[in-house]
Amino acid sequence: MADVEHLHELFAPLGGVSFKRMFSGYGIMKDGMMFALISQDELYFKTDEALAERFRAEGSRQWTPTMRGKPRPMRYWRVPERLYDDADEFAAWARDAFGATQRMRAEKRPTSRKPAAKRSPRQTKAAPKRRASRR
Repeated sequence: MADVEHLHELFAPLGGVSFKRMFSGYGIMKDGMMFALISQDELYFKTDEALAERFRAEGSRQWTPTMRGKPRPMRYWRVPERLYDDADEFAAWARDAFGATQRMRAEKRPTSRKPAAKRSPRQTKAAPKRRASRR
């Protein structure tokens, strides 16, 4: 079920959610992070391992696109049909998906990075000058 107008209404309580056309569907973004997608007219939420367990318990299936001829399971799970009829519970699951996306992004980022060392003009080597050939 991917009635985009209805989905805009369901995502409204989260605030700041946008839909971006991608390939044959949509990426659903908040704060610059894609936390949901629509593919082949089905809605999927991004999950971490703990949230994926809730989707498994609901009998949902994992989004597994085919890439280079091979199925490749992704961290997105199909939204249970029952959530479309309960806006409050839909919003709670969407918040959980966004939270999982935030956690995964935070885990990806290095905690501290050293800035690149700056060289003084004396440390920078100039290319050697060419001598004019005598003929």
